[in-house]
Amino acid sequence: MQIDQQIAEIQTVVDDVLKMALRKGATQAEASMSKVQGIAVSSRMREVENVEFTNDGGLGISVYVGKHKGSASTADLSKEALALTVEKAVDIARYTSEDPCTGLADKELIATEFPDLELYHPVELDTEQAIKIAVETESAALEYDDRIVNSDGASYNANLGMRVYGNTHGINAGYPSSRYSLSCMMIAAQEGDMQRDYAYSVSRKADLLKSAREVGIEAAKETVSRLGARKIKTANVPVMLHKDVASSLFGHYVGAISGGSLYRRSSFLLNKLDHQIFPKWLTIEEKPFLKGGLASSSFDSEGVATRDMTIVDEGRLSHYLYTTYSARKLGTVSNGHAGGIHNWIIGDTGHSDAELLQAMGTGLLVTELMGQGVNIVTGDYSRGAAGYWVENGVIQYPVHEVTIAGNLKDMFANIQAIGAERDLRGGVQTGSVVIDNMRIAGS
Repeated sequence: MQIDQQIAEIQTVVDDVLKMALRKGATQAEASMSKVQGIAVSSRMREVENVEFTNDGGLGISVYVGKHKGSASTADLSKEALALTVEKAVDIARYTSEDPCTGLADKELIATEFPDLELYHPVELDTEQAIKIAVETESAALEYDDRIVNSDGASYNANLGMRVYGNTHGINAGYPSSRYSLSCMMIAAQEGDMQRDYAYSVSRKADLLKSAREVGIEAAKETVSRLGARKIKTANVPVMLHKDVASSLFGHYVGAISGGSLYRRSSFLLNKLDHQIFPKWLTIEEKPFLKGGLASSSFDSEGVATRDMTIVDEGRLSHYLYTTYSARKLGTVSNGHAGGIHNWIIGDTGHSDAELLQAMGTGLLVTELMGQGVNIVTGDYSRGAAGYWVENGVIQYPVHEVTIAGNLKDMFANIQAIGAERDLRGGVQTGSVVIDNMRIAGS
């Protein structure tokens, strides 16, 4: 069956349940339905460890009876099960407390245009080929260096899916998408020291993944480079967050400017709209219509149209991120962020990673972060870290068992440079980030 026909069939199901909800007493309703087919293969020491097939589907519906909300979901898509799901959602709504902020997004905000964002690039879900890729990845890593003594495995994943969203304002839209990934984690040993590290590749297109050999060798190189890791003394020094982990810094910013944190008054960036948060040279753009983007979408999970936005303009906080509910709690309107962000492009200073190390001089290059020690209410930041000690712009030796600490407000303001070599494997595309001064807790 052609993908367009499958989406049309799902749209019919969504339309039917919305009409059913209105017949059963709902004043408004919204429903979303997804289907995913996929394969996941993992190998360990060149032997197949797991082969999993996915063929999942489900429908979720939220109904509103006045200002009362009820929700239900089902993986059984028979007519009887769908009717029962709608009935349960309406029943739940009648017993929930009234909430003046609940309900569908305002009709004028709902998306009406649905361009092809080139998110769907299907390939056959071939088990033998997937096994071959995983084993080749591991083999390349195991053969790279005699110090690679063991493997935590290689994994190949392929998912083909579709999503449809509809509500009683009239939207009933869907699109297909694909996602492929390849990863590998190795273990190295030398003179009693054991270390592990990994590499991975993600893309909407299978042929844009790094090759099995590239991912395997990268995993082996990263692992071997960690051997001989030392502790360092406690100090205040510059820190460079490698691009592989730098997106987490902006992930904390997302949490701090999200409407849910704001109306609960649990963000250190409350009442900071149009305030200087980052250096003046830094701009963050949101690009929902990026062709093939890993976080591209023409509408959010409430059907609200997305749009290009300058989230940070010359260092100033230009926009908070609102869902319908959080916007109403705060007396404003949604700007299309139910379900998350849509391709953030972090500005840079044009430096290569090598130039960033030179600019940092002496400090800590962080390549791994551990733990969840971030308080969005206060901005306090404290996370376990590993990486490399740098002197005069040159990596000296690997470092482990340290903690980096500071406050996000100061960390954002003290960003000295951002590299032009971006990591494109997620919803935040950023280069490595140099922060002027952080507390490194070591031995």
